[in-house]
Amino acid sequence: MNLKSTEPVSFLYTADRDGALRFYCDKLGLTLRSSDPFGDFIAMDNAVIRLTPMPDFRAGQHPVFGWNVSDIRATVHALRDKGVAFTVYDGMGQDEDGIWTAPGGMAKVAWFTDPDGNVLSLSQA
Repeated sequence: MNLKSTEPVSFLYTADRDGALRFYCDKLGLTLRSSDPFGDFIAMDNAVIRLTPMPDFRAGQHPVFGWNVSDIRATVHALRDKGVAFTVYDGMGQDEDGIWTAPGGMAKVAWFTDPDGNVLSLSQA
């Protein structure tokens, strides 16, 4: 068995299935692959997000999913133009776009949330 060549699936939970689908498909530009009574599969080129409805779901404060991007600033601007709000954390020293630069400048990260409060991230190394 070789798990390296299989398609990874990340499980995200939502209290508002329709709102989550609008966010992931309309704002983030991902594609709905399929739906069933238990949730939805959102497709990317090499991974899948499984959105699972849970009526009383409350998101945690830690990132649950992220994307490595080649140009974080351009990606932040493009998502902001679609209505995505980026999170600025007190004391993190993020710039005007909400981008944090790691000490030494090698990595950059920006965080945002989906409608349920799931923390998502963009990173550029």
